Amino acid sequence: MRAAVFQSPSGALAFADRLARLGLAMAEAAADGAGLLVCPELYMSGYNIGDSIPERAETSDGPFAQAVAGLARQHHIAVVYGFPENHRQNIYNAAICISGEGETLAVHRKRVLPPGMESHYFTIGTGETLFELGGLTVALVICYEAEFPEAVRNTVLAGAELVVAPTALGEAWPHVAHKVIPTRAFENGVGLVYANHAGEEAGLNYLGASCIVGPDGHDLARAGAGEELIAADITREAVAAARERLPFLRDRAAFLGKGEGKG
Repeated sequence: MRAAVFQSPSGALAFADRLARLGLAMAEAAADGAGLLVCPELYMSGYNIGDSIPERAETSDGPFAQAVAGLARQHHIAVVYGFPENHRQNIYNAAICISGEGETLAVHRKRVLPPGMESHYFTIGTGETLFELGGLTVALVICYEAEFPEAVRNTVLAGAELVVAPTALGEAWPHVAHKVIPTRAFENGVGLVYANHAGEEAGLNYLGASCIVGPDGHDLARAGAGEELIAADITREAVAAARERLPFLRDRAAFLGKGEGKG
């Protein structure tokens, strides 16, 4: 499957502006042969918006999702984007995948909230989120979750061949994008799509550096600091080859007392 990342400009964009920019990115990605476009964490609302989070929160079938579903059908491309989800009187930091037919395939609610504003506004989610798309088993994680070895490993043990991670990474954390994320791909033999914001939002300067990393830990595509669309191919064959070459998943049993590892 060819996957694309829309490293979108942050800042005070209205609903219509975010939707229009997304539509243009979906059209460009689809023309390049992509079957999936990934947007950053809380793309729908903006990330660093403080007390505006509750008023911008929507259900997973709210107006923004319905509009994106129409764009997905128009351009025949699946899309993942972050949004504040209003669900049963709780607000979650969530990511949704809508198929190229306009159907909701999955909604993931962030399970680990970093210190700061997220813990103030959001309820903690639970469980892994996996679905099938483009011949691959795909898992969703959000930002801080991807920094935990256990989070990505658990999705892979559940069957993930591609991990998709919308993020809102500030410029103070370059080692996360450039070192941690490729390591997560390498140590699990999994493709990883990491989608960040660009620019500045209410005093928060984003790093950019969105990336698509192969299951061997090498960058397949990486953005700079500004608005950008990147794309690369992730295949089941590449995942299988990486896991055959470095069978970390098989040999972890030695550390769990369930078998002998390799020398």
